[in-house]
Amino acid sequence: MNRLTTASGDFALTRFPEDPRDQLRAWDAADEYLLEHLAALELDPAATVVVVGDRWGALATALGARRPVQITDSFLGQQATRANLARAGVGEGDVRLLTTLDAVPERIDVLVVRVPKSLALLEDQLQRLAPSLHADTVVVGGGMVKEIHTSTLKLFEQIVGPTRTSLAVKKARLIFTTPDLEIAQSGSSWPRRYVLDADAGAGAGLTAVNHAGIFCADRLDIGTRFLLKHLPARSGRGRLLDLGCGNGIVGTAAAARNPDAEALFVDESFAAVASAEETFRENLGAQRKAEFLVGDGTSSIPADSVDLVLNNPPFHTHQSITDQSARRMFGGSKAVLRSGGELFVVGNRHLGYHQMLRRIFGNCEVVAGDPKFVVLRAEKKG
Repeated sequence: MNRLTTASGDFALTRFPEDPRDQLRAWDAADEYLLEHLAALELDPAATVVVVGDRWGALATALGARRPVQITDSFLGQQATRANLARAGVGEGDVRLLTTLDAVPERIDVLVVRVPKSLALLEDQLQRLAPSLHADTVVVGGGMVKEIHTSTLKLFEQIVGPTRTSLAVKKARLIFTTPDLEIAQSGSSWPRRYVLDADAGAGAGLTAVNHAGIFCADRLDIGTRFLLKHLPARSGRGRLLDLGCGNGIVGTAAAARNPDAEALFVDESFAAVASAEETFRENLGAQRKAEFLVGDGTSSIPADSVDLVLNNPPFHTHQSITDQSARRMFGGSKAVLRSGGELFVVGNRHLGYHQMLRRIFGNCEVVAGDPKFVVLRAEKKG
């Protein structure tokens, strides 16, 4: 646990889930820069403050006295916010927690945007928020210098209004935008769809539905394409889990191959789970049995209840490269699999997931590989 010192107080903050081995802070220099700038402004105490993209709740917690609205796509970020607010003595009712799919407040007086990695997510959120701005709305964005590009600034310009940037401080930069109410607002263009081509293995011909911000929302990523070519051939009743489902195309393809199977989709992204549900329903219909959960990996899934887990684990959290997510996903998969159940994983060859799987499952075999990717299988024994 680390402490963030601001003009409004000193706050003990952690990420979620809390891990004593995790030395990554729950904020960075961009959060500090944003809070320093806001503290210097003479804001109306009654102003409606909306914070978008607050990664672990540092902004919402430090601004808790202003009763902000937080908008995030991350379940883990939302859970971290709840814990950090409680630790700071801020009542959960004092901060309104929304997802990126929820309706935004009708009037916004102060808009604080933590620039996301996904340009599509930024575009979607600015399009959703712009109609709630007025001529005097204070709009300030922030991010590390490496996160802010010419394309980032163009989006603020095109959707909100005239935009300028600050000097860099501790490799962080601010974005200042003045709302231009003359800009025509067309609304968000998301979700979007694409049809998988004939080279997509078990996914060929299926339609993928993608909300803004999910991984590879405008095309099929090459890792998923490789996994789709090597999905296990299963039949009969059983329960399959698409863990870290993204747009759900892997679980949908597996379910399409086995009409008797029940499918379960889990991701920590609200947009991903919404995408997975729309992908599944568009391809397999409204009557096919499936479950869609936003959550922390397998934490809400009963032990010994799944026959097949399909997983393409992330190897980064924001700008930090880590195997923590993969390790937790693999351990969670073993817990929820029935005896004889299988985990199929695709990953970059250099990540060495086979070693981790052997430690957790006691076994691992290579199903397929190419110079870049490998599909691995581990079985729960006993």
